[in-house]
Amino acid sequence: MVNHPGLPFTYFNEVRSIFKLTFFFYACGVLRAIEPLNSFLASLCKFTINNPNEGEKRSILLSPGSKKPETSMDQRDSIILTPKNVQALRTLFNVAHRLHNILGPSWVLVLETLAALDRTIHSPHASTQEVSASVSRLSRDTSGQYSDFHILSSLNSQLFERVESIWDQIAAHHLEGISSAPHPLKEYQLVEESETRSFEYAVLSPLVILYSSNKNIDVQMGALKILLHVLERHGEKLSYSWPSILHMLRAVADASEKDVISLGFQSVRVIMNEGLATIPVQCLDECILVTGAYGAQKTDINISLTAAGLLWTATDFIVKGLSGRSVQKANHLNEEVQLGVSTEEGDIPTSEEGVKRNPLQQLVDYNKLFFSVFSVLQKLGADDRPEVRNSAVRTLFQTLCTHGQKLSLSMWEDCLWIYVFPMLEHVSHLASTSSKDEWHGKELGTRAGKAVHMLIHHSRNTAQKQWDETIVLLLGGIARLLRSFFPLLQQLSKFSSGWAILLAFLKNSILNGSKEVALAAINCLQTFVSSNCPKGNLESSFVKSVLDIYELVLQTSPNYKSDSADKVKQEVLRGLGDLYVQAQSLFNDDMYLRLMAVMHLMIKSSMNSSDYDSELGSIPAVQRGILEIIPMLRPTTMLSSMWSPLLLELLCYLNGEESPLHRNSKEIREQNSDALANGTKRSSVEQGHINGTGTKGDTVVGCGWGILFIEKLVPIMVNLFLEAPPNERCSASPQVIQGLGRCMNTRRDNPRGTLWRVSAECFNRVVTDEVRQENAECGSDMNSYRLSRARFWKEVADVYETFLVGSCGRVLSSDVPSADSATADESLEMTVLTVFGDSVLKLQKEAPVEVLQRLVNCLDRCASRTGSLPIQTVGLLPLHCSRFSLGCLQMMFSLCSCILKTSSYPAVSETSKVSISILTKRCEVILGQFLADENDLGDRPLPSVRIEETVCVLQELARLILDIETANALNIPLYLKDALRENQSHGRAHLLSLLPTFSELVVSREPRVRELVQVLLRLISSELGLQRLT
Repeated sequence: MVNHPGLPFTYFNEVRSIFKLTFFFYACGVLRAIEPLNSFLASLCKFTINNPNEGEKRSILLSPGSKKPETSMDQRDSIILTPKNVQALRTLFNVAHRLHNILGPSWVLVLETLAALDRTIHSPHASTQEVSASVSRLSRDTSGQYSDFHILSSLNSQLFERVESIWDQIAAHHLEGISSAPHPLKEYQLVEESETRSFEYAVLSPLVILYSSNKNIDVQMGALKILLHVLERHGEKLSYSWPSILHMLRAVADASEKDVISLGFQSVRVIMNEGLATIPVQCLDECILVTGAYGAQKTDINISLTAAGLLWTATDFIVKGLSGRSVQKANHLNEEVQLGVSTEEGDIPTSEEGVKRNPLQQLVDYNKLFFSVFSVLQKLGADDRPEVRNSAVRTLFQTLCTHGQKLSLSMWEDCLWIYVFPMLEHVSHLASTSSKDEWHGKELGTRAGKAVHMLIHHSRNTAQKQWDETIVLLLGGIARLLRSFFPLLQQLSKFSSGWAILLAFLKNSILNGSKEVALAAINCLQTFVSSNCPKGNLESSFVKSVLDIYELVLQTSPNYKSDSADKVKQEVLRGLGDLYVQAQSLFNDDMYLRLMAVMHLMIKSSMNSSDYDSELGSIPAVQRGILEIIPMLRPTTMLSSMWSPLLLELLCYLNGEESPLHRNSKEIREQNSDALANGTKRSSVEQGHINGTGTKGDTVVGCGWGILFIEKLVPIMVNLFLEAPPNERCSASPQVIQGLGRCMNTRRDNPRGTLWRVSAECFNRVVTDEVRQENAECGSDMNSYRLSRARFWKEVADVYETFLVGSCGRVLSSDVPSADSATADESLEMTVLTVFGDSVLKLQKEAPVEVLQRLVNCLDRCASRTGSLPIQTVGLLPLHCSRFSLGCLQMMFSLCSCILKTSSYPAVSETSKVSISILTKRCEVILGQFLADENDLGDRPLPSVRIEETVCVLQELARLILDIETANALNIPLYLKDALRENQSHGRAHLLSLLPTFSELVVSREPRVRELVQVLLRLISSELGLQRLT
């Protein structure tokens, strides 16, 4: 053998000796020579690490040359692994790996050596000897020391890949160390001799005892690391040691050190995620309780949250067992049916063959395990940490919602009455008794001598608000249960009492809870209705119970006003609308009237003439909600008789009157008396004075509701009215016309407002559609129909008299409106006039004669506006006023013309007969006024307005052609009528009645007037059959 230039000769002799020992080891192992093997092993261990014996230590410490004991200790702790030591250790690893089955008690020596090696590897003073002097210092440090240590550490780990055969010796070593230590461990009785022989007890019992009896954190964490390693690698092979393991892990949950709890929880995660299927049956319940203990510990909140998630994993395992048991039971019953054998319900076969095939399945009480999980979640649901209790609540309801179909009815009853309802009551109590004091966030530092705290959101800055968040989660979970399992829940024997408990809780949450809680309770009701009504799962009693809650909420605090209360009222309104939409088939007349009464309470509570929203040009939130649900309340075919109450209710809001549904109600009277006593009388926002026949003087519009609300309500009401059946429309049409007319009359006091414009457009729609209604569509009761139509025409005449005469074509404000606004107003006025003439007067079929006379007189009064002004002021009249007056005049000519007379000839003829006499009088007045003004001015020119009006009259007279009946209505001598009838030349008969006036106009100074008069005279001559003689 050649010596290495950097190593002494003795090194190679020692290495050679080690190799020889290796061959002896293998020989002894093959021959099973135990004693020689042990002797060789002892010799080999001496070569591994240079540890001074006790005599050497004592001599070093007591030598006179030593300066201080500390120096001696440093020298002692400085350990150098020579190449000889490294080679010896490698040989020891090889021997232990290959001959592990025959080492026996010699394993103690091996383990002591390995323990010394472990201390050496982790010692800051340990190093390996340099193998070459030529290698640089850095190279020696990195390559020599750490590479050898890495190799030795790897070998040390690989040695325990096959540990089962040596754990008896390991356990004995642990027990020996514990028994020799001055510690109360001696008082513990370990395990009986027979159990000690067991592999599990030999390995794990010392770990459990070591953790529970030693207060050193490092020792405890070491024991937990070993346990985690065993569970990860061999957990599925364990069986007898589970009680000890769970007891140990349960104790870890009560530790105060965060690292210890975290390490113990890692083992719990391994068990819950991977080991539930292999754990003995009797330990499953304890496993769930241990997980709950980690959820309840207060050291690490993340562990608590993860523990709640592990409980969800446990429910998956449990439900799989429940499903498997159900399948097994079903199969067994099928076999019984085939064999003709009967057993009692609930029995499951427990044959010897089945138990052998799956010994655990027949023994697991999955119901008990399921309730164990719920018991833990119920306790965590009352935890003082919001995150933990919220996670527990989510897990509990997620479990029920996910696996509810697999639970029996008895399990459902236990879940609800033992866990869910008590949790509701307990959490509600804790929320009501929790502190309302505002919290300050964590102190971040100081600024200007004052502490600076982390900001907490206002929705979570008190204990009560955080408890409210938990109640919101509870209500959300209940909503999910009602949505998914309501038909199943109805089958429970205690369903009625449970339903009453739930309704009481929801009612209390809405009335006494915070905004978030109240909204969650309302959402629960909405979810219940919307998810079950379309499926036909609800009876009318459930709908009534929901309606009762809404009604009670609105009756309890009708005058309570705040942003939170408004939001709650909005949700109640949406709930009302959704309730009716989803459960229409369950509503009868009484329920519908109750629904309208609840809506009226809501609208009444929103009355406030001083709302700032209205002043800013927006509608209050509650009123917006009202406007959203009103279109949803259209009665169904089965509730057709409810159209009239609905429309009358809406009209009361337009007219500022008390609802007919509550006019005789005791509650409303009491509320009104209280309001008067408190000085909260309703005030008028906008008042319209109606002048004309059939009106009642001053009328109030939108009393207390606000003009903006009425503006939005008018189109909604009109749309509902037009959708109503004809017979219902017939009875409600007079009130609708009256209400629209009052809104239109607001133009005089507020010409720039929008209400009158919206109402005028809606009035045009209603009156046009109503005039075209056929008698047959309005039912068989003709007397009621006639009375209703007479009232309708009276109201129509009232509206036109007030609006056209009082508002249209007039200067109503001293403020000059914008050009666009003025143009829009004029266009709307002309539209009203067109509908009045073309759609009402020309198409009417049943208007009474006295009403027709009022309507035509109304048109005549508007047409006379320009002609009635004196010559001094007529020139100051705005153009839009004169244009409207001329439009009315032209409409009167159109009414008398026979060009558009078709199928409705009798009705049109009646209108023409009423109109012609009024028209001829108006023409005579206008032409006479022109003559008078011309005479008064002399040579001065007439105002253009007067000239244009006269020219228009003359032109329209020339174009007008009358039918025979209209001609007979003229105020001319009878002989002329007879002559015209005989000659069939009645078309220009109206010119004969104005012939005296024409004869005076032939000398007018205005050329256009003279020309038009000449044309008219020629038409008269032609009508009389007169011709020039030459």
